[in-house]
Amino acid sequence: MTKKNFQRVIASLLTIAMLTTIFSIQDVKAEGNNPHLDINAEAALLLEQSTGKIIYQKNIDSILGIASMTKMMSEYLILEAISEGKLSLDDQYNVNEYVWTISHDRSLSNVPLRRDGTYNAQELYEAMAIYSANGATIALAEMVAGTEAEFVKMMNEKAEELGLEDYKFVNSTGLNNADLYGMHPEGTNADEENVMSARATAKLAYHLLNDFPEILETASIPKKKFREGTEDEIDMSNWNWMLPGLVSEYEGVDGLKTGFTDFAGYNFTGTIEKDGMRFISVVMDAKNANGQPQDTARFAETRKLFDYGFANYSVKEIYPANYQIDENSNLKVVKGKEKQVEVETSDALKVLVKRGEEESFEPLYVYDEKVVSEDAITAPFEEGTKVGHMTVEYTGEEEDLGYLFNQQGAKVDLVTKEGVEKANWFVLSMRAIGGFFADLWSTVVGAVKGLF
Repeated sequence: MTKKNFQRVIASLLTIAMLTTIFSIQDVKAEGNNPHLDINAEAALLLEQSTGKIIYQKNIDSILGIASMTKMMSEYLILEAISEGKLSLDDQYNVNEYVWTISHDRSLSNVPLRRDGTYNAQELYEAMAIYSANGATIALAEMVAGTEAEFVKMMNEKAEELGLEDYKFVNSTGLNNADLYGMHPEGTNADEENVMSARATAKLAYHLLNDFPEILETASIPKKKFREGTEDEIDMSNWNWMLPGLVSEYEGVDGLKTGFTDFAGYNFTGTIEKDGMRFISVVMDAKNANGQPQDTARFAETRKLFDYGFANYSVKEIYPANYQIDENSNLKVVKGKEKQVEVETSDALKVLVKRGEEESFEPLYVYDEKVVSEDAITAPFEEGTKVGHMTVEYTGEEEDLGYLFNQQGAKVDLVTKEGVEKANWFVLSMRAIGGFFADLWSTVVGAVKGLF
């Protein structure tokens, strides 16, 4: 082989190696927005609750099985019914044949209920939220809606009301309808199962935590006894093994809901509060390092997300309350005693900031067109009148994944610093006359200049 041919062979091999590396990198990037995390799950998402900012995402719009994460919607409707006075935790439930049959299937997560037993909503709710008890969930659904079928209608209507997309609820538990002994809700198919995307699941968790934060009082309980002190006493250990004292413990975790079926795989919607932040995570169909489904894999992958979030992000106040953008802090006032008014932010503006990017934001005023027209506001108005909001534009180089609810970014109300009364008719008349002569003089000057 000649020297020239040898060089050509080496060059070809190097080119192939480089192309292989490039395509490998592209494949990794397509999998998730941060290839260093390497989340072993079909879909995953991490967001910070107070800002709604998405930190990590992978296949978040793929529609997948959610299994018992379904119970977050059931919990939402139950807590809503309690808040509206339609259900009391002291209300009693008499077990019917359907609930009795499901509750005695110990291949499913359950607390067995007596056929002739009476149970209050409080103990059924705890069995559902802590132990994911399916019979107890159906019982609560019937207490709220009369039948599980009606409750399922409420679930889908609430999902639409909350702005979820990519979802379908066919029962209150997350089981496959095939597991319901032919008693699945009317209007659903015998082999259907609940589905949602990771994005929709995160939205549901966000609304549940935001609207009913008391959910965490129960969801955070690692262990409890059902009907303690009676012959029906059963140990309930929370399926969320990241809670204190359980096998995958992670400091700060206090919710929210696991799920598993053969169709859905191992799922977990987690939440954690630490270092002044609350994260919400979603992991769907998690796998272990060997690519196999495993119950602890959902917690191992969630741990990766939490570790990444806390190591790289913090919520920081980047602009204080009463902040003004110097060159754009005045509005003209129409028909007012004063001709202009200053505007300022009502509160401090907090932003989720990646480490080292504190200076990567620029403030921006966005005026409400119903209040401000052509940079002017009409008198009278009071001090603190809202005229719009201040937001920020990200100027850094990192990929911006946006927000859970598609908002443009963090924002805070923009308000008037003072109030301005309406000027009386005489002042307004003089201004009008002055304006007329000013316009006339400008016209005359313009005409004269045109002569020379």
